[in-house]
Amino acid sequence: MLTKIIKRGHRKSPKTDSTDPEFDPESRLVTLSPLMETLPLLLDAAVSDRPALLLKKLQLCSFYCDFSSSLKSAGEKELKRQTLMELVDFIDSRSLKLTGPMQEELIRMVSINIFRCLPPSSDLIEPDEEPYQEPSWPHLQIVYELLLRYIASPETDAKVAKRYIDYIFVLRLMELFDSEDPREREYLKTLLHRIYGKFMVHRPFIRKAMNNVFYRFIFETQRHCGIGEFLEILGSIINGFALPMKEEHKLFLARALIPLHKPKSISAYHYQLAYCIIQFVDKDSQLAEPVIKGLLKFWPVTNCQKEVLFLAELEDVLEATQATEFQRCMLPLFGQIGRCLNSPHFQVAERALYLWNSEHIVTLISQNRNVILPLVFEALEKNTQGHWNQAIHGLTGNVRRMFQEMDAELFEDCQQQYFEKETRTREQEEQRELTWKRIEAVAANAGEDMVLVS
Repeated sequence: MLTKIIKRGHRKSPKTDSTDPEFDPESRLVTLSPLMETLPLLLDAAVSDRPALLLKKLQLCSFYCDFSSSLKSAGEKELKRQTLMELVDFIDSRSLKLTGPMQEELIRMVSINIFRCLPPSSDLIEPDEEPYQEPSWPHLQIVYELLLRYIASPETDAKVAKRYIDYIFVLRLMELFDSEDPREREYLKTLLHRIYGKFMVHRPFIRKAMNNVFYRFIFETQRHCGIGEFLEILGSIINGFALPMKEEHKLFLARALIPLHKPKSISAYHYQLAYCIIQFVDKDSQLAEPVIKGLLKFWPVTNCQKEVLFLAELEDVLEATQATEFQRCMLPLFGQIGRCLNSPHFQVAERALYLWNSEHIVTLISQNRNVILPLVFEALEKNTQGHWNQAIHGLTGNVRRMFQEMDAELFEDCQQQYFEKETRTREQEEQRELTWKRIEAVAANAGEDMVLVS
C-alpha cells in the first residue's frame, strides 16, 4: 500500500478537495501494512529531491489511525507521529519554499486529520471531573502545530495561501470549537486568531460566522464548548476597531454580545464576555447606556451567583461611563441596585454595596444624589434594621454615612419620608386586620343564624 501512495506523488490532486462541501474525509482512510518502508529524512535528502519527498510524506500522513486501542497498529501510529514531527521541523526550518501544489497537499493532509465528526456532547461536567481528552491527540496536536507554523511563517504568502485556506476551510475549523477537549480548543483559538490577522480578506466572514455561532447558542441550543475561546479572539479584534465605530460593530454588540448574558451557562465564559463589553465602552462611551440597559433586561431573578457576576460587570461598565450616559439610565439602574441591596443572599448585597468603593461611581452618584438617594434609602434602612449578615450591616452603615456627608439636608428629608411611609404602612396593616376581624365576626354570626334543612 505504501508503494501505491508513493507512486501517487506526482499525480495531480483530484478535483474533490478539502474545500469542497461534498468532501468526505472517510474517503481518504487508508490502512497501511506493518511492514511499510520508511522514507529518508527531508533535511538529509538532496535539495532537488526535497519537493517530491515532501509530497510523499504529506501523502503518507493523509490517513486516519484507529486510537480505540493503544496496541492496534502501534508501528503505523509511531511512523506517522515521527513523520508529522519531521514535517513540523522542516516547515519551521524554511529550507524549501512551498509551491502551490505543496501548500495544497499540506492543507489537504491537515483537513483529513482534523476535520471529523465530534463525539456526542456529554452532560455538564462536574467541577472536580476531568475534562474529555481526544484519543487521537498524540497525532492531532502535531497536525495543529504544523498548520500553525505554516500560517505563522513569514514565507507563507497570504495571497497564495487564501486559495487553500478558504471560507469553507475556516468555517469547518470554527465548527471544531465545539470540541470538549480544552487542549484542542486552545490550539483552534490560536489558529483562528492567526488566520484573522494574516488573511484580511477573511475578516468580515469570520466575524459573521462568529455571529451565527452566538445566535444559534443563544436562541437554539444554549450549549457550546467554545464560546469562551471565541470571545477571547473577539476581545483582541474589538481592541483593534477604528473610531468612529462602524454601525456593523454596534449591531454586533446589541444583537450578539449583550444577549449572551441570557444563557444559564454564562459563568463558563463571563470573564471573556465582560472583557469584550468593556472594550466597546472604552472605545465609545456612548455605548454605556445600551450596555447598562441590556444588563438590566437580562438581569437574573433567582440565580444569585449569576447576579454577582452581573454586579461585577456593572461596576466595570460604570467605571467607564460618563455623566451624560449615566443620567439616561440611572433610574432603572438604581431601582435594580436597591433590590440587590436587600437580597437575602449576602454575596449579592455585598457586591452591590461594593459599588460605593469606586471613586468614579461615587462621583457620579454625588452629582445625581437628589435622584439616587430616594431610590436606595429604603433598602439601606431595611438592611440596617433587619439584615441577617453582620458584614452587610457594616457596609450599609458606611454607605449611609457617605450619603449623610454628601447632603445632610437631603438625607434628613429622605429619612422623614421613609418614617412617614412606614407609619402609613402600619396604619394600613392595622386597618386591614381590623377589617378582616369584622368580616370574621359577621361570618360567625351568620353561621349561628343558619337553619339546617334535612
